[in-house]
Amino acid sequence: MVRPELSVLVTGAGSGIGRAIAEAFIAEGCAVHICDIDPAAVDDFLSSNPGATASVADVSQLEDVDRTVAEMRAHTGTLDVLINNTGVAGPIAAVEDIDPADWDHTIAVDLNSHFYFTRKVAPVMKKAGSGSIINIASSAAFYGCPLRSPYSASKWAILGLTKTWAMELGPYGIRVNAICPGSVDGERIRGVIERDASAQNKSMEEIRLSYLKQSSMRIFVDPEDVANLALFLASDRGAKISGQALGLDGHTESFSVDLK
Repeated sequence: MVRPELSVLVTGAGSGIGRAIAEAFIAEGCAVHICDIDPAAVDDFLSSNPGATASVADVSQLEDVDRTVAEMRAHTGTLDVLINNTGVAGPIAAVEDIDPADWDHTIAVDLNSHFYFTRKVAPVMKKAGSGSIINIASSAAFYGCPLRSPYSASKWAILGLTKTWAMELGPYGIRVNAICPGSVDGERIRGVIERDASAQNKSMEEIRLSYLKQSSMRIFVDPEDVANLALFLASDRGAKISGQALGLDGHTESFSVDLK
């Protein structure tokens, strides 16, 4: 689907969506570099994908971001596709109960990292006269999300940046889009459901069913679904798509929950 000569950087790719995206590009023959804060996850990824390269990095730290891009370019020389994937769920609490430190951490990882990487990569893509930047947002970017203030704030902001960067970078042949998945099946959503159940004093099964009912199709998204859409957006078939926030969620109807 994509040209095999592309060089691709995927952040937060030690597991989950990021890993699925990285391995999808590897399967297409692309040169892939990942980063993740967990050294064990990086080692496991490289053992399964020996042709790839990787950096251990805290994407909320500017110096780690700069080092990651430099390490990738030392291997590939070029950088054609940037997937800003890194994100954390953040605290699940009423606004008055959120620790400001938890707010700061969530914004640093979920929002600042997108800015840091795009800031570093944009000049490289401008010089090449082409590129694709894909921000992984969330269907929460289209709605309010009770008990998830910092997460929601970061995802809404990502859509604003996607539109802004598409305007800034489009004249240089660079397209910028956001993928907005619904609840993605895997370890992370199970952790969110467990914490949500505790916050609302409900069973995990009740919360799981409430998440399913948020979607018209009553489904969770698979990481591979996100990977396939990323492949399309980075391919020649997606060459004229930019500035878009693409929902991938079985049609989310609402994030409202009964908190009483």
